Amino acid sequence: MRFQVLDIIPHLKNPVTGEIVSTADRLNQVVETARRAEELGYDSFSVGERHAGEFISSSPTTVLAAIAAVTSGIRLQSGVTVLSVLDPVRVAEDYATIDQLSRGRLELVIGKGNEVLQYPLFGLDLADQWELLAEKYGLLRRLWTEENVTWSGRFRPALTEPTTTTPRPFAGAPRVWHGSATSLTSAALAAQWGDPLFTANAIQPRENYKVLIDHYREEYERHGHDPRHQYLGSGSGAGGVFIADTTQEAKRQFGPVYEALTTGRNVPGNNSPYRDIDHAVAEGPALVGSPEQVIDKILSYHSLYGHDLQSISLPTTLPFDQQLEILERFALEVIPGVRAAAPTTLWGSGDPYAGRPESGPAGTTGAEPDAAARVAADHNTHRSSHVYTH
Repeated sequence: MRFQVLDIIPHLKNPVTGEIVSTADRLNQVVETARRAEELGYDSFSVGERHAGEFISSSPTTVLAAIAAVTSGIRLQSGVTVLSVLDPVRVAEDYATIDQLSRGRLELVIGKGNEVLQYPLFGLDLADQWELLAEKYGLLRRLWTEENVTWSGRFRPALTEPTTTTPRPFAGAPRVWHGSATSLTSAALAAQWGDPLFTANAIQPRENYKVLIDHYREEYERHGHDPRHQYLGSGSGAGGVFIADTTQEAKRQFGPVYEALTTGRNVPGNNSPYRDIDHAVAEGPALVGSPEQVIDKILSYHSLYGHDLQSISLPTTLPFDQQLEILERFALEVIPGVRAAAPTTLWGSGDPYAGRPESGPAGTTGAEPDAAARVAADHNTHRSSHVYTH
């Protein structure tokens, strides 16, 4: 299994102490966490995007660019890029710039977002959120894989003149994942294109997410895509990760913070059913406990989901030194056991994107073949040798 650190950059008071860091300090903590995650051997770092609520992640491209400048090998992801409210031309430009700055380390995770207030902020109708996502993704794919694009659609002015966005991505189009939390639609869109899926696994019972995952796999097969490229990522619960010597000690230390944050959140339809720490540890997706407890929980989810990439989020209302201690303990005491029990080809043998950070721009000496083109060719070859109903 591979491991990602995700920060959607909530900016909250510690509900027990009332303390909160400044905006500048909080943003710099994100960059420092990514730098430390690379040192500890995490595979990727992801920055979220929100345009409403108690978050300061409205400009994830800026934060990812800062991270690119202080790291050299860790993959950079978004979590999620709220493509439904954005202009695909600008998304193509901004993220290709990060891809160039990081020399091919970018992988995008797109979605429609789960904050309804974002839509009126951008002058959009919430009722159109899924159609917006599908149309804009179709255009983004073309902008990253083609030059001299002309296009027309429902939600954006047409590109009547041949358009080539610049800069181009570093070495062919970056891989795009699809974030999935509550609807079959995101899972179906990922499957339609033969892209990997990232299940939020945040606040609902695991069985709810399993329905979306199963639908993705069924649709992926129905579209005839090569199963070698069917990757799945999973989140780790809205409560974050907390590691202690024993599960009882983890609950004692983190329980008051978790329960106060959960009690203070009142977003109808988006609240965790796991209101107390005992319930969250026993049945919810939060990774709180001893290293052994957390390993067992991840592997129990893996037995149900079969996921390749595990995402974790730190409890960012805690003192920063404590967050970094949790990050280190997870890397040293949890990751090795999970990796040994749950191997994957993601970013390894058999994955065309494995060498993308080390490859050069298309056409240069020693460059790896375009990974996106190789995946598309694999899908076409697989379809040609099987009979599918579309």
